[in-house]
Amino acid sequence: MMNSKLFKTIVFIFFIGLIVSILFGVRYYNRIYKANCKQNSYLYIPTGSDFTKVVEILEEDSLLNDVESFTWLALKKNYPRHVYPGRYKIDSLMNNNDIINKLRSGHQNPVKVVFNSIRTREQLASKISEQIEADSISLMKILDNDSVAIQYGLKHETFTCIFIPNTYEFWWNTTAERFADRMNAEYKRFWNETRTEKAKVLNLTPEEVTTLASIVDEETYFNNEMPRVAGVYINRLRKRMHLQADPTLKFALGDFSIKRVLNVHKQIDSPYNTYKRYGLPPGPISFPSISAIDAVLNYESHSYIYFCAKPDFSGYHNFAKNLSQHNINARNYQRALNKERIWR
Repeated sequence: MMNSKLFKTIVFIFFIGLIVSILFGVRYYNRIYKANCKQNSYLYIPTGSDFTKVVEILEEDSLLNDVESFTWLALKKNYPRHVYPGRYKIDSLMNNNDIINKLRSGHQNPVKVVFNSIRTREQLASKISEQIEADSISLMKILDNDSVAIQYGLKHETFTCIFIPNTYEFWWNTTAERFADRMNAEYKRFWNETRTEKAKVLNLTPEEVTTLASIVDEETYFNNEMPRVAGVYINRLRKRMHLQADPTLKFALGDFSIKRVLNVHKQIDSPYNTYKRYGLPPGPISFPSISAIDAVLNYESHSYIYFCAKPDFSGYHNFAKNLSQHNINARNYQRALNKERIWR
């Protein structure tokens, strides 16, 4: 009788222990392998962060369902000794083990850096700082650093040429210095043999092509009109005529909001005043699009030496081969401006 009771007791204890072990095992397994992300998201770890900072970010951004279990496993896997900055994609199906393995490997996800329709260095610095870790101040220090420009074989006025608007992949924790280095490499890649040869035919350097492209880009919104506009300026350069490009006056005045260029604007004393100075200005007046650069390299061959905005405000232009026809086009546009009460 006693042996039977003892046996039952032992069996009961065994099953209790088994249940406890299973429950403990399930809990242990879940802490490691159960999905722990609330949703697909990105974890940004700033340069110089330690493990405490990573946990703080996870809590503040509410990225995980259970930060405590993540912390427990991270300590077990010695992650605090392998914290790497960057941008990491956290998938909703990832468990603690997956997350920690990714973070401690430093296998971050690149960010697509996009910039276009940029006129000033300040605008570029602001736009880029929204997409990578480098802030606008550090970027401006590079953009305004003449020694860096010289390092790339450029000068202050032409340094902006290397920043060609496009979409690029960067690591999020890219510094301002590395951003400039990468853009310089992209610039050299962009100016391949084909483009370089076309520039030589025009008797222009890549920087001069970019400068002219920046004017073309400001003159027309339409890619299909860019080669014709570029052709006008090529003709004027070859005839040793003033370019008389209104956008260069706006740049010199620091005011691109001007809709009506007046005679008073044409009096500004600036190397960018193409009404007074022959040839191209010292450097680009904006960051021209690839379309504008290629429009210059593949300009339309014609006899036009003047153009004026159409009075229907479509954004397109009327082109003229002589001054008398241009004056007619100009008067029509001026009347349209007067009708709309646009005085400046």
